[in-house]
Amino acid sequence: MLHKLERVDPILNTPPFTQAEVSYNLLHRICGDAEVLGWKSTDGNMIFAQTPGHRAWLWIYDSVEGPERNRYISELIDALRGISIPGICSGPETAERFAAAYSKDRRCMFRTHMAMEAYYCPKVIRPLNVNGTMRRASRQDAETVAGFLANFSTDAYGVRSEPSVQRLAAERMIDAGNLCLWLVNGIPVSMANIAHRSARHARINSVFTSPRHRKNGYASALVAELCAVIRSEYLVPILYADLKNPDSNKLYAGIGFVGCGKIADLKFT
Repeated sequence: MLHKLERVDPILNTPPFTQAEVSYNLLHRICGDAEVLGWKSTDGNMIFAQTPGHRAWLWIYDSVEGPERNRYISELIDALRGISIPGICSGPETAERFAAAYSKDRRCMFRTHMAMEAYYCPKVIRPLNVNGTMRRASRQDAETVAGFLANFSTDAYGVRSEPSVQRLAAERMIDAGNLCLWLVNGIPVSMANIAHRSARHARINSVFTSPRHRKNGYASALVAELCAVIRSEYLVPILYADLKNPDSNKLYAGIGFVGCGKIADLKFT
């Protein structure tokens, strides 16, 4: 039986979910939203959550066998009557199973938007001999950050954008106080952001280095420094990396990140 998920639901801080929360940490962020739509199973082995306009996240405990897993998915499909979701994020097998059932019920198609690896950093390894320093971004950096975000959109998602379109997003990230830049001779060359903090983890995203400054270790140095900040708060740094980008996965491994699970991001069409 399914029950409505509460905002900041207690299930997110109890096992067995806490054993898998690095891979499914976005559920903490989603469940903190005032508009969260979600369900959980009575036995605590399933969580589904979504905010309007965004792909849903689904966690099902690994020990749940096929028939029981199918029952959860069938109940979710019933619960979603009259509600349309743009996609689903979960472990590859669960994501495929849910997407197949949802697309059959809704007579739609689905495709892979992204395949990701979830990482956590138990110990920070700072790269040696990297020139530069970290500084928190300020409103004076808004134009630079907007340019970085436009290029990040192209690199990460294949979606061309313009700095002017990204200006508001840049200002919001700066105002949140968690966006940092790596400066070389006073010039910003890389950025990285602490996107969200939960009870035990802090998630890093928007890691980007301007093309002409790559291969110098700047992103590695910046992310390592952010990890040190997070560790000083007694939290564990985590992030998601696109499996199609071997350079970023190598970067994270080099500064101490350990892979702990794959996530499939599927889009309904």
